Amino acid sequence: MAFTVPALATVGLTEAVARAQGLRFQTHYQDTSQWFSARLAGATVSGHKVLVEEESQRILGAHLLGPHAEEVINLFALAVRFGIRADELKQMLFAYPTRASDVVHML
Repeated sequence: MAFTVPALATVGLTEAVARAQGLRFQTHYQDTSQWFSARLAGATVSGHKVLVEEESQRILGAHLLGPHAEEVINLFALAVRFGIRADELKQMLFAYPTRASDVVHML
């Protein structure tokens, strides 16, 4: 976690490490600066990258930049630590409009 403006947070593996370990995964990346939650916070820079293992749907890593990244990364940390799969996390209902409600769109 880097307490910068914008906030930068990471948990789990990077793409390079996941590849070096021979893992098969999908990379979910998007510039989210036009998402409502980013615009609501007045952010001009916002994005995410989430690595999801293809076969197991296990979340291998998450990298967030933008408003509330320092809070939302905790949801991904729980998923990585306790093996909550991407398809399971997508079923979670989050309060809207919050940055946490964006998690389902990051997967």
